[in-house]
Amino acid sequence: MLAALLLAQAAPQSAVDAERAFAADARDDGQWTAFRRWATDDAIMFFPEPDKVQERLRDAPDPPRAVAWQPARSFVSCDGTVAVNTGPWRRPDGSQGYFTTVWKKQADGGWKWVVDHGDGLKTPRADDGGVRERRADCATPAPGLGRAPCPREWRCGHGQSSDDTLSWGWSVRADGSRDFDAMLWNGERYEQVVHDQVAAPKP
Repeated sequence: MLAALLLAQAAPQSAVDAERAFAADARDDGQWTAFRRWATDDAIMFFPEPDKVQERLRDAPDPPRAVAWQPARSFVSCDGTVAVNTGPWRRPDGSQGYFTTVWKKQADGGWKWVVDHGDGLKTPRADDGGVRERRADCATPAPGLGRAPCPREWRCGHGQSSDDTLSWGWSVRADGSRDFDAMLWNGERYEQVVHDQVAAPKP
């Protein structure tokens, strides 16, 4: 019983807490070890093509030093079960960029990520060191958000919270360029709160 209580106390209470714990595990236990540990069985990353992390990184050795990152913005569904975090990252060589991660609350109350992507930047995004969290409107029922069909030559994925207040989607074109967006219900309409665009990889 005591062990269960200690585990419950240690479990991240929010997606921001989970993001911080994920980053700490990458630093302390190894980058790809942490990515596998915090991912769902069907979690997706981009290489640049989308692939399942648990398969793609199954035997990947951890680099000597992990990339470091921290959440700066967190967009949360009204029911608190899905969140999209975004913020800066920095590699040991000094290169920098941004990440965006979709988190889902699990049946045991913990959090796992389902989509993770990002890109390098010459100039980092503005970051004051804190985390700004925004929750979807709960006063007005969300109608659900439809998404356009995926073009045949693209690969696409999307999802939403069970209460329809937070939706996300990604698409990868034939040349490897991709888009990611997150839409949050504000009580009147779906508002685009994240829109990431990644250029095609150089030949």
